[in-house]
Amino acid sequence: MHQLIAAPFMGKYLVLRPGESGGITIPKADFLRLTALGGDAPTPSWLVDAAARQFGIDLAGAPLDPTVLIRQPSMYGYVRASYELNLGCNYDCEHCYLAQKRFEGLDWPERARLLSIMRDAGVVFIQLTGGEPMIDRLFTETYERAFALGMMISVSSNGSRLSDPRILAMLKRLRPYRITLSVYGATEESYDKLTKRHGAYRRFIAGLEAGVEAGLPIKLNNIVTSTNDHEVAAMEDLARSFGLPFHTFVNMSPTIYGGGEPLQVQSTEYLRKREPFKGCNAGHTFFHSDPFGRASICKIGRDDAISLMTEGLLGLTRLKEVADRLMLRTGGCSGCALSGTCWTCRPLAKQYQESKAPLGMYCQHGEPRGGE
Repeated sequence: MHQLIAAPFMGKYLVLRPGESGGITIPKADFLRLTALGGDAPTPSWLVDAAARQFGIDLAGAPLDPTVLIRQPSMYGYVRASYELNLGCNYDCEHCYLAQKRFEGLDWPERARLLSIMRDAGVVFIQLTGGEPMIDRLFTETYERAFALGMMISVSSNGSRLSDPRILAMLKRLRPYRITLSVYGATEESYDKLTKRHGAYRRFIAGLEAGVEAGLPIKLNNIVTSTNDHEVAAMEDLARSFGLPFHTFVNMSPTIYGGGEPLQVQSTEYLRKREPFKGCNAGHTFFHSDPFGRASICKIGRDDAISLMTEGLLGLTRLKEVADRLMLRTGGCSGCALSGTCWTCRPLAKQYQESKAPLGMYCQHGEPRGGE
């Protein structure tokens, strides 16, 4: 199996190591020299030296193939993607934006084809998500195929299956560059109440301890709702006790179907103002795939999704136009004088509007005014 990946990335050329967050930027000429070398050639000395400095590995005398997996340039320009393996989950969290947690998705031949389409689209960084991806019946096969295709993998999980010996062994052998675990409380009482599953906290702690002991690159997302907001400091202390980076996530979103259920458990004490939305690369250099291989600009903006299973790579040529149309859509915000400083992207604003959320959750017009 390869130790390094050499890949085009948004006009640059990178050398990456699975399991590492950093990388090496190389000149285009060096990348082209790598592609011109035969598989039996030794790894060039300049790359041996660079890998030793950046990653602390010794590749002296190692053959280029399979040591370095060289990704071919793609005309499509997509370098990142997220893939929902399915919408099923072993929890029933009160804040979940997926709403209907159905265990549905592609069978293996089509799933393998979808990953190849992503590779050919240029995807270097892929996020495997769900639902809960680690309970997907084809999680290990999907992960192994994405790795073999030369993708840098991150996994978003609740951690309940991270202590599974088969999963843990695979992740130690084929390292992700990040595993993000959601934290739903600092005590068994709050955690199990939020997830609506008895024993969920114990399974999470077991997975967290197993992942840390294995040296996996873990980051924690502390999810704050009205159920656990009294434990925010304790959740942050939990992350510090394991020496892990963390982010405290407090703003809930409507479901992908426009339902307002997650907003009902928003912790008003911790509700934050978002930064003004300044645009993003959704649909242009990034795309999202749902469990059936339908590509959308992101997890939120799912309108006008394109079936990659039906249209293949060519379907992605329409996604940029879809992105521009969705981002320009004004809906109920037509003519708003505050649009230049709006902190909510248009697809997300549409979901808030459909869920009949209070303006104060997503719109500056909902803020109290001076003297009121």
